Amino acid sequence: MKQLDIVLGLQWGDEGKGKIVDVLADNYPIIARFQGGPNAGHSIHFEGKKFVLRSIPSGIFRQNAVNLIGNGVVLDPVTFKEECEAIKAAGVPVEKRLLVSKKANLILPTHRLLDAAQEAAKGKSKIGSTLKGIGPTYTDKISRSGLRVGDILTENFKERYDALKNKHIAELKHLDFTFDLAENEKAWFDAIEYLKKMPLVDGEYFTNENLDNDNAILAEGAQGSMLDIDYGSYPFVTSSSTIGSGACIGLGIAPRRVGKVYGIFKAYCTRVGSGPFPTELFDATGEELRTKGYEFGAVTGRPRRTGWLDLVALKYAVMLSGVTNLIIMKADVMDSFDTVKVATGYKVNGKETKVVPFDPYAKVEPVYTEFPGWKDPLCDAKSEAELPVQFKNYIAFLEKELGVPISIISVGPDREQTIFR
Repeated sequence: MKQLDIVLGLQWGDEGKGKIVDVLADNYPIIARFQGGPNAGHSIHFEGKKFVLRSIPSGIFRQNAVNLIGNGVVLDPVTFKEECEAIKAAGVPVEKRLLVSKKANLILPTHRLLDAAQEAAKGKSKIGSTLKGIGPTYTDKISRSGLRVGDILTENFKERYDALKNKHIAELKHLDFTFDLAENEKAWFDAIEYLKKMPLVDGEYFTNENLDNDNAILAEGAQGSMLDIDYGSYPFVTSSSTIGSGACIGLGIAPRRVGKVYGIFKAYCTRVGSGPFPTELFDATGEELRTKGYEFGAVTGRPRRTGWLDLVALKYAVMLSGVTNLIIMKADVMDSFDTVKVATGYKVNGKETKVVPFDPYAKVEPVYTEFPGWKDPLCDAKSEAELPVQFKNYIAFLEKELGVPISIISVGPDREQTIFR
């Protein structure tokens, strides 16, 4: 009986999950997204081309892989249609490689309007939403008033849509938010007709039957562990469970069937939007990380905040998901640095700690350990033997601190720039 392996981001998102899922997908007949929505942008580079996937799993370019949009995902039909058409234009037979769970919730045009209205109403307290309607859609899901993909096949779908839309309009009026719904609504219903032509399945039966039949599944997470709704830097978080247990909930698979948990982290940290970021840099080094790492949102284009690697937060994320294998990304961005820093502790109110504080507004001063830079381009390395000694020492330190082996080293954005240890 095969198991479910999971790929997670261990920081605040943008760790490079898309590339790694694409690389690993060759070994899995099924790739499944288990949470999140089109606020995630997974970038994939191969054969001189770049693709940004927002809802579709990152195994879509692998010829023998079936890709499932799972129950825990929230799906915007318009974005989904655009994404499918772009991939088809590249010669990928999307309909043959993609399945959509009937229990995934739908993002309505009014969800996006509510997202914008609610964020605007927060003023200085805004959380940095991507304004894709994710939060309001998950709110409706939890309050048991949402619409799901399978509902589009029912006779009274339009009636149910109108009821939810009118509920949202009442909320928008209360928020004193002006809007024009007509154009967006037409595109949305066109996209619903497109969605009806896709293979819609009972996701939980599909995943479990395949595991029973010895078909391994790779679960793909969106966002990062530090944005988890329960264990992230609340309230500056996303609206779903981004840690390992979220894969079980989002795909309907029992915990005992989980095998490997791949945890991905960058050799430095980034964050988009508001919220705590203890190692954030506001100097030339931070700008160099942003520029060399091209740290701009794949979906929004927003500049990302940058900072040194935070081992306190990373250990926390490893603990939460029981990570078995670590994957380090973007160390090549720091090739020219004379010194590389890693936060190995915090000072909170003058006291040293290795615990992530409960209070997201706590004043945290990072305690750093410094390393000599490797001063050698990593992007040309084809094997571990070709890596510079200073970088190997850095890797050894991280493994000792985290207690988990670093199994894969990414030395560039292309799928070929990957070293398996």
